[in-house]
Amino acid sequence: MVLYLTGSPTRFGEDHFTEDNGFLADVKASLARVTGPGRKPHVLLISAAPDDKGFTDSVEKGMSLCIHRSGIETERIVMLDRSNASKTAELVAWAHWIVMCGGHVPTQNRFIHEIGLKELLKGFDGVIMGCSAGSMNCADLVYSHPEMPGEAVDPTYKRWLRGLGLTDIQLIPHMEQVRYATVDGLRLFEDIAFPDSWGHRFYTFRDGGYVKVENGRSTLYGEAFEITRGAMRRVSEENKTYSFMNLIFISPHFPDTYWHFCAGAKANGINVLAIADQPYENLSWELKQSISDYYMVRNLEDYGEMYRAVAWFAHKWGKIDWIESNNEWWLEQDARLRTDFNVTTGIKTDHIAAIKNKSEMKKYYALGGIPTARQIKGAEGPAKIRAFVKKTGYPVIAKPDNGMGAGGTTKMCSAADLEQWLEHHAKDMGYYVIEEFITGLLVSYDAIFNSKGEAIFENNTVFPTPVMEIVHGNLDCCYWTNKTVPAKLSDIGRRTVNAFGIKSRYVHLEFFQLDRDREGLGKKGDYVGLEVNMRPPGGYTPDMMNFAHNTDVYQIWADMVAFDESRKPLGESSYIGYVGRRDNHQYKHSHQDILDKYGQDVCMASRVPYALSDDLGDNCYIVRLQKKADIDAFFKFATD
Repeated sequence: MVLYLTGSPTRFGEDHFTEDNGFLADVKASLARVTGPGRKPHVLLISAAPDDKGFTDSVEKGMSLCIHRSGIETERIVMLDRSNASKTAELVAWAHWIVMCGGHVPTQNRFIHEIGLKELLKGFDGVIMGCSAGSMNCADLVYSHPEMPGEAVDPTYKRWLRGLGLTDIQLIPHMEQVRYATVDGLRLFEDIAFPDSWGHRFYTFRDGGYVKVENGRSTLYGEAFEITRGAMRRVSEENKTYSFMNLIFISPHFPDTYWHFCAGAKANGINVLAIADQPYENLSWELKQSISDYYMVRNLEDYGEMYRAVAWFAHKWGKIDWIESNNEWWLEQDARLRTDFNVTTGIKTDHIAAIKNKSEMKKYYALGGIPTARQIKGAEGPAKIRAFVKKTGYPVIAKPDNGMGAGGTTKMCSAADLEQWLEHHAKDMGYYVIEEFITGLLVSYDAIFNSKGEAIFENNTVFPTPVMEIVHGNLDCCYWTNKTVPAKLSDIGRRTVNAFGIKSRYVHLEFFQLDRDREGLGKKGDYVGLEVNMRPPGGYTPDMMNFAHNTDVYQIWADMVAFDESRKPLGESSYIGYVGRRDNHQYKHSHQDILDKYGQDVCMASRVPYALSDDLGDNCYIVRLQKKADIDAFFKFATD
């Protein structure tokens, strides 16, 4: 089936289908595919006023003339109204082309349900064209805005109806005629549609513009505007298109802030198709409002289940444009799904080792001329490891080659420590790498890159105490987000992303800023590559970026997906400090003391999810301050 949604297939005042934005040619081509070579289509018109013979006859005559004046030859045109409603099933089966005519939305809506049209259209393999009310009634949930006198002030008038379920796109047709229209003294747009748009998205365009839906893919042609959240914005220009892309977002319920990624994508017109391991009713209200469809699996780690979920979405929605989780845990699985479904907007299986295995990262750092700590694979064996440590000296760090966070990481400060580690890991040594220990300040370069490899957002976060020490020592977690990104860090961050060939991603790159000159690595203050993470930073760091720069990084990522650019400006910048306190520590200052002292500066005070508490503490406080010295004072006050 091919579906066209129009206000009118003609430009305002014309008597033939417009050729603008390729409309007439596209309709002819679709009809030719349905009928076959040399055959003329059977056309079925669906009345919006089935009991008004005068109106229905007028519409039938006008549409028939319009079709023929557009150069489309037909075998026969039949109007379906009350007089022949008993033959609906026969007529639908007979038709190649069904035209949902314009008129009064609720009246047509009642008629299509009375004749069971929704069920009869299942499996229909022809062309459907909506005009005005007909396009509106093609939606699953129909926005039937008031248009007749009395409807806007009638408390019983239903603005939301169930339609044919052929699309989820809700239209307000005839923009040039209704933009400044009033109903019962209320402005149709500002007083009615804008307030109704909270939690919904409406599209409006002039007659002659249209939406085409084919193989699950929806594309808007011509100048058009989106109305949502009480505001209206242009999304497409004349002779251009706006694609309603299909994004599969994996595990959007965890971390619990990730629904913001989905909300940003959906706000940009993207079909957000979510996969998680929770019953739909357990999802948060915010997440439910931010997705277009949902598929529950029993186990997100079961690739067979995940494959079937993606296949279902591809069958139902058409070509999948993006598969993403923005989560380190699912990077390999994301890549495998992209490879199997030929999704070209992200990392595929052939490149995953470069961003997951610490040993492979070294090769790409070298390509970019980025200094890194010396390293050896555990698979080289004890003798070569001992020789390596003899060159670097102690301490050294052993960590999983493919791992996330500080899990499995061991710091060895003596030969005895090394021998103990070698003995303990005799059977799984090959899973580890051993690196020289670099002293300095741990910092991150966080950025969102577009498809051209350009950074459209950058951020710098500083970690005075490395996560490994926090986890192993059960320490309080303290770190802060910088007002600006140092130029040298921005340069090495961009070079790193370029060396790894990464595009269209949110990245979190870790560096050591040297605390002294080190031969072969650099001078004091230089940056040394530690690890690349091709996903957003964990925990509440994305929220800290929002607070630091008065912006919305979730929306910036969604803008990158939809538009390949950021449409979210940055505001005035501040320092943002994070303190994560432990339940088993006694503190000089209570929770209330912190709120009393920093109340106006507190951006967030929250319980940390158990899964993140090893790294981030059990209770967190995030504050916005203007001076770096104030951040240090906050850390001391909250952790004493």
